[in-house]
Amino acid sequence: MTTPRLTPLATSLPSTVPFVGPETQERERGAPFRARLGANESVFGPSPEAVAAMRVAAAEIWKYGDSASHDLRHALADHHGVAPDNVIVGEGIDGLLGYLVRLTVAQGDAVVTSDGAYPTFNYHVAGHGGTLHKVPFREDREDPGALLARAAEVDAKLVYLSNPDNPMGSWHGADAVEAMIEALPEGTLMVLDEAYIDYAPQGTAARVAADDPRVIRMRTFSKAYGMAGARVGYALAAAPLISAFDKIRNHFGMNRSAQAGALAALRDQGWLAHVVAEAAKSREEIARIAEANGLAALPSATNFVAVDCGGGGARARAVLNGLIARGIFVRMPGVAPLDRCIRIGTGTEAEMAALAEALPSALAEARERA
Repeated sequence: MTTPRLTPLATSLPSTVPFVGPETQERERGAPFRARLGANESVFGPSPEAVAAMRVAAAEIWKYGDSASHDLRHALADHHGVAPDNVIVGEGIDGLLGYLVRLTVAQGDAVVTSDGAYPTFNYHVAGHGGTLHKVPFREDREDPGALLARAAEVDAKLVYLSNPDNPMGSWHGADAVEAMIEALPEGTLMVLDEAYIDYAPQGTAARVAADDPRVIRMRTFSKAYGMAGARVGYALAAAPLISAFDKIRNHFGMNRSAQAGALAALRDQGWLAHVVAEAAKSREEIARIAEANGLAALPSATNFVAVDCGGGGARARAVLNGLIARGIFVRMPGVAPLDRCIRIGTGTEAEMAALAEALPSALAEARERA
C-alpha cells in the first residue's frame, strides 16, 4: 500500500504539539470549564470597535485578505514611529516564529533559548532541523548573560528572549535588554518576544532602532488586545529582514475580518488601557487568593501569575489536576524548578470567585497525596 513519503526529519520527530488546548481538555473531561484561566488569553475581550469592524468585514469574507496587510502595516508603522518597510504582519507570533526559523535555520544550525521558555519556538526549530541549546532560568527570570555565553559558544543563528516572559511572568528592564543586544555575538539574531509588553511597567520595552539588524521584535493582538482567536501578530525589524519574509510566507494567510479588527483595536487605545487596568486588579486578586491559602504569588508583568505551590513539580501538578477536576483551567511550567508553580491567568470577578472557591480543596487534596 502506498504511504506518504515523509522526509527523514519529519519521520524522526515525535508526534506532539506544544500545548493541549482547553477545548480538547473539555472534550476529554466531558464538561466545560467554569473558569478559563490557563491559555493567557484576555477574558476582558477585544475593543467593541474591533468587534464592530469585524462584523462589517464579515459581509465581505468572500474576498481574500489583503496579502500585504497594507492598512494595518501602515497604522502599526505610525504607532511605533517606524517605516512600513520595518513591519511584517502574520498569523500570530507563532506563525511569524515559524517563518523566521524557516528563513534563518538550516539542518544542524544552533539556536539558543531558555529551558522552560515558550515551547512553540522550540517546536519550529525542531521542525526545521535546528539544534536547540538551552540555558536555565536564574531566579525565576531568563538569564541574558547565560544566553549570550551559550550563543557565542555554539555560534547560534538565533537567540530567543521573551520580555516579559512566559511562563513565570518576570521581566527585565529596557537597559538590561539593550545591553544584551549590544553584546550579541557577530551573526546572531536576537528574537525578542514582546507578546506581553502592553502589561509591563514603564521602562520595560527596549529602545531599538528600526534599522538595527541584530534584533527582531515580536508583538501580538492576542494578549492585551483580546484577539487571540483572530491570530494577528506582527514583527518589527530592519527592512532587509522584513522583505525576506515575502520569499516564504503565506501571502494570503491573514483573515480579512481579523485584519479589520486589528486595525480598529489599534486605534482604540482607551480600551487597551482599560484591559491593562483590569488585568492588574486581577493579578492583585490572584495574589490575595494565593496568600489566603498559604501560597506565594510571584511578581508578574503579564496577564497571568505564577503561584508557588510550596513544593516540587509533583505538588504543583497535583494542585493543577485538582483545579481542573473542579472546573478551573490552569497550566504550569514543565521544567524544574519552575514547575513548583502553577500559572493562573487573570479573569473576571466571577472567575476569581470560582478560583477562590476551588483552590482550598484542591490544595488540601494535593497535600494529602504528598
